[in-house]
Amino acid sequence: MNEQPSQSSPAPWTPPEGSWASSAANRRSMLGNRNRDTSPEKALRSLVHAAGLRYRVAAKPLPDMRRTADLVFRPTRVAVFIDGCFWHGCPDHFVPPKTNPDYWREKIGRNMQRDKDTDARLAEAGWLVLRFWEHEAAEACSRTVCEAVTARREAGTVRRSPWKPGT
Repeated sequence: MNEQPSQSSPAPWTPPEGSWASSAANRRSMLGNRNRDTSPEKALRSLVHAAGLRYRVAAKPLPDMRRTADLVFRPTRVAVFIDGCFWHGCPDHFVPPKTNPDYWREKIGRNMQRDKDTDARLAEAGWLVLRFWEHEAAEACSRTVCEAVTARREAGTVRRSPWKPGT
């Protein structure tokens, strides 16, 4: 009387309502992507810190802006962004997904438009925006950041912001 349990096949995966995920594995992968403290960010931060510069991490450059820069040098008004090749549409490395292409084309397009808007708003407020791709060498990016912050300090671009974090 050894009865084998009936083997029922699992129900096919269906994405949650309003989800962009084309599969459960895709959903897990995308949910695992970090929005801060990525390897390229950590490498750049380490080099900039070793050069003696201090900065804020994942901070708002402007109080009324709902966007954060990866590194913020408030006194010299320098905002640094390290953009992921996929999420920001790198011209060298971006490969559009074959699954759900309309969604991803619109999503990446919105990200790119938001980047342009952020750059314009910061420039209008007197900030220098530095953007790097995740594939760029951290050493070269670090040199650029250090030179920019030092140049703005020496040029007297240092200004105290009336905005205090936490207020």
